Amino acid sequence: MTAPLMPKATAVWLVENTTLTFRQIAKYCELHELEIQAIADGDVAYNIIGISPVSNGQLSLDEIRRCENDKSADLVPNVLERNVKESNAKNKKVLSPSQRSDKPAAILWIIRNCPDITDAQITKLIGTTKPTILAIRNGTRPDMSTLRAKNPVAIGLCSEKDLDKAMTTAKERLEKAAQPKVKKAKKTAKKTTKKTTTKKTTKKAVKKVAKKAAKKTTVKKASKKSAKKVATQKATAKKTTAKKAAAKKAPTKKVTAKKATAKKTVAKASKKAPVKKAPAKKATSKKKTAKKK
Repeated sequence: MTAPLMPKATAVWLVENTTLTFRQIAKYCELHELEIQAIADGDVAYNIIGISPVSNGQLSLDEIRRCENDKSADLVPNVLERNVKESNAKNKKVLSPSQRSDKPAAILWIIRNCPDITDAQITKLIGTTKPTILAIRNGTRPDMSTLRAKNPVAIGLCSEKDLDKAMTTAKERLEKAAQPKVKKAKKTAKKTTKKTTTKKTTKKAVKKVAKKAAKKTTVKKASKKSAKKVATQKATAKKTTAKKAAAKKAPTKKVTAKKATAKKTVAKASKKAPVKKAPAKKATSKKKTAKKK
């Protein structure tokens, strides 16, 4: 709930013309109970003329009577007049003197709580000039020691929607300004990652090629060793077969050699002793002896 346009004047009227409690009037006017009590005692706002919220259309008599009968109830303004300050801020209508005096406090609140908002946005929200904003930022304003920050929404200088829009636009602007740096960092990171990946891939390719060459060399060596083994096996097999064949042929040669030696001995014996001629001579000699007798 927003306060009426002139809270002290409406509070003076409600104190003088109604039987509402100090708590109800303070809550409706957004003031402190002690301040309402001081108004009732005449210590504060004695020179202010009361303004009727009924004639302004902010309250109805039925609502005032309901709250007078029920002391725990709160005043509810009319639906059409509930956001009078917001409509005034949007339409840039004439503001009350209290609202005008509260503009520096609202600027100070925005500078402290929303530092991302620019000066142009503050001028649109509150309706001030850039020199006043710069003076409050730099602290060169003469009444800086007595200034107290006030929420511009609570005062009625702007609406929550407008303030939220300004905050979102400021954040988007900062994000857009920070995006090129992030993009550059991402590009550099991508380049470094690409370089590292290419180096890794080249290393892997070199390792694969080396492994393939080593495999080929090992295969060649294995093939050479296998060929040597096969050749040695074949040579040993040939040698064994030759030895077996020589072993088989050796007895026949020995037999033939024995036969040859036997023939030679027989021939020698036949040459040395003529067996048949000797007995013939003896017979002839016997015949001769017999004839002589």
